[in-house]
Amino acid sequence: MTERGLRVLEQDKTFFGKITGTITKLLIPTKVGINGLLIYAKRNNMLKAFENYTNENNHDETNQKEVNFKKYEDMFALYLESIDKYVMDSIYHKVKNDTATLFERNALSKYYTVVHLKETQYIEYKYRKQKYLLELDYQTLGAQNREKLLKRYEVFYVSKMEALYKGILKNYSIQLADHVATKERKNEIYEKIFQTLEEYIVTILPIKMRTEPQDTYQNILAQYDKFSTFLAGKLDGRDVIEKKLILLGISRTLFTHSLPLIVAEQCYIKLLKDTRALIVNATIEKKKNRAYEMLITLIEDYNIRLLSTKIYWDKPKQREEYKKFWENYKEITKLKETGPVEYAKQIEILFVRNDLKAVETKPEKYAKIIQFYKQKLVELGVMRNIKNSYKTLPQKTTKKKTVVA
Repeated sequence: MTERGLRVLEQDKTFFGKITGTITKLLIPTKVGINGLLIYAKRNNMLKAFENYTNENNHDETNQKEVNFKKYEDMFALYLESIDKYVMDSIYHKVKNDTATLFERNALSKYYTVVHLKETQYIEYKYRKQKYLLELDYQTLGAQNREKLLKRYEVFYVSKMEALYKGILKNYSIQLADHVATKERKNEIYEKIFQTLEEYIVTILPIKMRTEPQDTYQNILAQYDKFSTFLAGKLDGRDVIEKKLILLGISRTLFTHSLPLIVAEQCYIKLLKDTRALIVNATIEKKKNRAYEMLITLIEDYNIRLLSTKIYWDKPKQREEYKKFWENYKEITKLKETGPVEYAKQIEILFVRNDLKAVETKPEKYAKIIQFYKQKLVELGVMRNIKNSYKTLPQKTTKKKTVVA
């Protein structure tokens, strides 16, 4: 689709400028009407092509599916162009002439944000531009209360939006693999991954859960319900990390290929670093303890739910070390039924020792958390706190012998 520049120019205050402005305002409703009809027609054509492509009964001939898919792609491109034209011809002019609603102003603001990506992140721009235009039309349909059309549209909408979100996440995964990327850039990508996952779970997943069979998402319902509790109220640092942990857990089911295990592992490591920093920077004991509880949960998720599924290891030594950890973990789990208190204590010791071993490779960077871990192990009774004391011995005086030649 061709792009046209967006610039809001102030109207001339001259007589002719005022007349031009008045005429423009009169023409805006006409443009809205024409563009609305155009979108309606293109949307219907696209939906017909989509339904024809997804209906297996229409693929009797060998190449019929490819033909139907090509037609659907063409109709989809024309449909997006009609929405884009609506933004440029209608919303842009309404904002320029100060006749736009708050919804239209926000829509144009989001449009600017997406277009801004074109020069620096073209692949992300390509996906987000389509996502933006589809969201705009979906919200418009919802506001029109056209339930029959909306239900028909939602089948296409969730299918296409899921593909776009997967494309965005896969693009971020590729960017994380770039060894040239700076630490700041990688941190920015991590945040974008979590934001994209949250967008999907908030806006698309509820529609899928409503329109698809109920048992399809049975294995993530508990996580989804827990995530919903973080959508209201102010979150502290610990809550933000827990919310991201839940997002990662859901992503392991919904985006296995778009967010592969190696990327999920990097996201876990980032959360571990953030939680350690939260502990050492906490000035209130209650917050420090809450952050520590979060860390234990994170270590468990990372080691038990993620690393246990890891097949390829870069370093054989790490794999052997994890095997030892796993054997210890299985041995401790035998206590779960007979001695739950002792089980909880031994699991905590195992996790703290394991993470202590990881951070001790960089003692200067992690000096404070190393000290914290050692103090925890002292409290758990597996490490002794030996005082660094010394004793001054009395000095002895010696007489120097004078040798006479």
